[in-house]
Amino acid sequence: MAEVPASASVVVIGGGVMGLSAAYHLARAGVRDVLLLERDTLGSGSTCKAAGGVRAQFSDPVNIELGQRSLRAFERFADELGQEIDLHRSGYLFLLDDPAHVTAFEANVELQNSLGVPSRMITPAEAKVLSPMIEVDGILAAAWSPEDGHCTPESVVLGYAGGARRAGARIVQHCAATGVEVVDQQVRAVLTDAGRIATDTVVCTAGAWSRAVGEMVGVALPVVPLRRQILTTEPMPGLDPATPFTIDFATSLYFHREGPGLLLGMSDPDELPGFELGRTEAWLPRLGDAIARRVPALADVGIASGWAGLYEMTPDHNALVGEADGLSRFLYATGFSGHGFLMGPAIGEVLRDLVLGRTPPVDVTALSADRFAAGVRPELNIV
Repeated sequence: MAEVPASASVVVIGGGVMGLSAAYHLARAGVRDVLLLERDTLGSGSTCKAAGGVRAQFSDPVNIELGQRSLRAFERFADELGQEIDLHRSGYLFLLDDPAHVTAFEANVELQNSLGVPSRMITPAEAKVLSPMIEVDGILAAAWSPEDGHCTPESVVLGYAGGARRAGARIVQHCAATGVEVVDQQVRAVLTDAGRIATDTVVCTAGAWSRAVGEMVGVALPVVPLRRQILTTEPMPGLDPATPFTIDFATSLYFHREGPGLLLGMSDPDELPGFELGRTEAWLPRLGDAIARRVPALADVGIASGWAGLYEMTPDHNALVGEADGLSRFLYATGFSGHGFLMGPAIGEVLRDLVLGRTPPVDVTALSADRFAAGVRPELNIV
């Protein structure tokens, strides 16, 4: 059984990219006795099942800034943390076949440019040059950003875990948080299956399981788990190493290079919320139709492997980041709705500063979990 300390200054619940980034940045800032709890193994939730895309092409200023800041962190990751993450800056390419989507992406690109993102609208012919396997019939335009790309989630997990430990944080795996002790609206301890840990600060980074952690302290975190499946192909001789992360926006079909083949996936509109992680074939006919229409060259390529992971969905597809009101102290970063991995570096810095009472590098006030009382503002660029 895992052994836990009797006390900690900060307890981080959840050992994916969010929790590890937070633990690393807190410990590096000089916070002593940072403890991270993971009920399974590091990255075993959603992080290591992610497609690995990293980008700043979003429709909301906060998401753009978080994506930008994280991209810069991924650039220096190997130098800062001593861990190669196989970062490929091959770009993100959104294919658009709906006039309404074109109009929306034109506005998005204008906003992104105003914040320093070098994205631009391009023609179908230009898109074909960038991603030669696509069929552009029906495509009206595309949105392209050359600085986006993809990297390896498992390597990012290893890098942050090693960095956090070297900075003095303690990481305990195979240890589930079973409750949070609150007295007079103040956090006093985290209860685990290995014992009680006295603390006055809890950070919830439990991903798709965050709702249950919030319930431990009476904080509503409206996160719903939704399965997404990913496939990898057999080796494809002659595959262009510069193949971008390509998304057919209308169908959500996406692919990027993965080793000698491709990684690909697509949302399933019939998928019901839940924690199911088994692979099914129900989505494959719809996937096959999308491939036949948009990337026919893939129709005869064999499938090598695949897996399923969980998106952590919120009502507006935007994350929940902040500190609970009326409760000292419960912080959270969850509900990223499919773009959590890529925002992990910046969110770790944000959580560090929230814990320390400093102004974060990105203003995340609008991501507070209590925002739904005032309605929603959906993020458009969700895949």
